[in-house]
Amino acid sequence: MRYSLRQMQIFREVAQQLSYTRAADTLNLTQPATFAQVRQLEEHLGQKLIERIGKTLHLTDVGRLVLHSAQHMLEEVDNLDMALAELDGLARGRLRLSVVSTAKYDMPRRIGAFIAAYPGIDVTLTVGNREELMARFAANADDLYIFGTPPRELKAASRVFAKNPLVVIAPAGHALAGRASLTLADLARYPFLTRESGSGTRLAVERAFDAAGVSPEKLIELGANEAVKQGVMSGLGLSVLSRSTIELELRHGYLVELNIDSFPILRDWNVIWPEDKRLSRAAVAFLDGLADP
Repeated sequence: MRYSLRQMQIFREVAQQLSYTRAADTLNLTQPATFAQVRQLEEHLGQKLIERIGKTLHLTDVGRLVLHSAQHMLEEVDNLDMALAELDGLARGRLRLSVVSTAKYDMPRRIGAFIAAYPGIDVTLTVGNREELMARFAANADDLYIFGTPPRELKAASRVFAKNPLVVIAPAGHALAGRASLTLADLARYPFLTRESGSGTRLAVERAFDAAGVSPEKLIELGANEAVKQGVMSGLGLSVLSRSTIELELRHGYLVELNIDSFPILRDWNVIWPEDKRLSRAAVAFLDGLADP
């Protein structure tokens, strides 16, 4: 064979993420090692699979063909692994999870409980924004996906497993802190920090402002929950985040939750999977455990 399954796995991740760095992080490899494996695959096949135009990676026509074959090939390997694992019950196996970035604060606790119950199961956790998870779903890259609001355009089965309230936050000592009956119009007078385009939290906040008929006078886009939290604590502006992401900061008084009439926005945490996908026993066990607090 001119190529290995490992090379196909690495190429699939790079092709899906269109980034050697992000793929290396997901695969727990270095960026040079990831790049070298893709180059070796190209040399074995005698074809260019990925090309760089400017700062962006693109799949060639051959690359798209190889990606399609790699997905089917690796899915069959996963099916074989699943069948062998099921012969052992839950003594061994693998579980692949993808979660939106807001869920990364709660999910490690749930994964820890699962691993304690099933130490033979290897768990892989990928964190991304809503659009990145939709791309992984389309590529059948994982077993289960955690969203705030399940994308309607995906053919997915879903299950609600927890509440996810979105709250308005301000730095300690802010002029609005402690005031009652505030509205979104009151917030609009202050700079507002928001997640990047593609974030489910940002989408929910935009809908809330649109429904109120107002918009912040100054909008500052930051690319991650941690950046938003640090920005609010430093007095850069106000924001909206999931309460689960700021529990520690609220408890220690670094942030305060504002009393806004239309908040909190009450949302659910949802776990989804392709509606025609046969879930492994590990995925079913994790799914059942999500209902536990």
